[in-house]
Amino acid sequence: MKTDTDITIIGAGPVGTLLAILLGKEGKKVALVERWPTLYDRPRAVTMDHEVARILATFGIDCDNDPAIQYHEELYYWKNAELEDLQIVDWKSVSSSAWRVTYWFNQPELETRLLAIAAQIPSIHLYRGWEAISFSQDDLGVSVELQETEEIHGADGQRQSLRSGYLVGCDGANSFVRDHLNIDVVDKGYFFDWLILDMIPADDYTMSPAQWQLCDPKRPTTLVPGGPGRRRWEFMVLPDESTEEIAKPESAWKLLEPWGLHPDNAQLERSAVYRFQARWAEQWRVGRCMIAGDAAHLMPPFAGEGMCAGFRDAVALSWRLNAIFDGKLHDAVLDSYVSERIHHAKHYIDFSQQLGNIICITDSDEALARDASMKAELAARNHEPITGDLVHLGSGVWCEECAGAGELSTQGFVVCNGKRDRFDQLVGQGWLVVGLDVDPADALNQRQLDALKFLNGKTVEIGAIGSSSQVIDIDGTYADWLTSIDCQYFILRPDFYLAASEKTAAAISDRFDELLNKMHARF
Repeated sequence: MKTDTDITIIGAGPVGTLLAILLGKEGKKVALVERWPTLYDRPRAVTMDHEVARILATFGIDCDNDPAIQYHEELYYWKNAELEDLQIVDWKSVSSSAWRVTYWFNQPELETRLLAIAAQIPSIHLYRGWEAISFSQDDLGVSVELQETEEIHGADGQRQSLRSGYLVGCDGANSFVRDHLNIDVVDKGYFFDWLILDMIPADDYTMSPAQWQLCDPKRPTTLVPGGPGRRRWEFMVLPDESTEEIAKPESAWKLLEPWGLHPDNAQLERSAVYRFQARWAEQWRVGRCMIAGDAAHLMPPFAGEGMCAGFRDAVALSWRLNAIFDGKLHDAVLDSYVSERIHHAKHYIDFSQQLGNIICITDSDEALARDASMKAELAARNHEPITGDLVHLGSGVWCEECAGAGELSTQGFVVCNGKRDRFDQLVGQGWLVVGLDVDPADALNQRQLDALKFLNGKTVEIGAIGSSSQVIDIDGTYADWLTSIDCQYFILRPDFYLAASEKTAAAISDRFDELLNKMHARF
């Protein structure tokens, strides 16, 4: 059956637009549908992790050297009401994926950048001011009925039908796509209201530490950057307070007085009360329809992973869908999108809720017990900051018996063809079979080499300085990493996750065949 487009994406926020870019730059025809006629110009998400920086770098956004993105070479502190340290987190280091642990940005500026990139891709068509009002699917595709948004055009707005191969709902917490598919949502019953104040202080305003958490039972408060030139304060709304009253500008300014901000030295860009929740959809795929981002999961912001999780969804979907459209993979591979990503997102939902349970204590006796316990733990490790953990994907297209598999891969700086840069930027993305000080092509038989080529993948040899390898491990990152997991070969997925690792050529050959089966390759 003829289709108008390869895929329809409902929702042109950061996640939907990123997915459109990742598909469109590979030549896929994308209908990107957004119900609002203009970009929402108020801050929302303000932080991203190193994995998102790695993703953005693939289409030219360098988070280390971008005027719209900033980082702080400072630790992240949790302090009690007496400003004693309760916890110290390493947010200043460079991560194992060669990008800094944490970055800060202004969401409207990032969305504008993403939309500008999408606008330069001819195969992406943005339907702004349109919304999906119904859709149905069959074995060959999805038929979507669009209508110009009623809030803008009234009841007489035009209608249009689209036929596409697949549909993805990136349409937020109140997702029409999710509800139309009758997908149930697991709600952990976690509800806290917080007042979010986004500020533009005077140029000479400084705060040290730049990023910290005040665990004061009288008013838990978060103080973080909001991107270049901006800062954010988050104040917990107490049980006896009105969310309407506390969000008024006069209430906001009163809360900001202890921090030296007033209308003469700062601009209040946004004052809004948000209800922090912990929820996820039980199923992210129904036939040819998928959901991603906030449509699939909501998490409290204490770990700063909400938008990051949505970006991971987009990348995980994009490499699968690109390969399906190219005839490389059977669409059964989309089941692993669900199994991998639900597990990963639930980890961060649980982790964020655990952090919130510590932060949101308003009982003074309970806070004293918390403070004593956390101070003792901090002293026991000599006030050394903690680092983030490597989170496994759920079961899917990776080999569970292999060391490090299912985790985001390590990345280092390398030299290739006379250029020095991060591995991703010089070697590229895709299915990569990599050997340390050995040519991995020798580990694969001709059928496997043909299959790798069919998947647009390649083999890569990494070696030390002075070797004849095509890629030079200039600072020993790969040698150290592979030594730590006792491997000489590894297989990297298009989303930078480690699919397999092995010590011998015979073993990595077997793992390659296992992965071909797991990804439902049509080779």
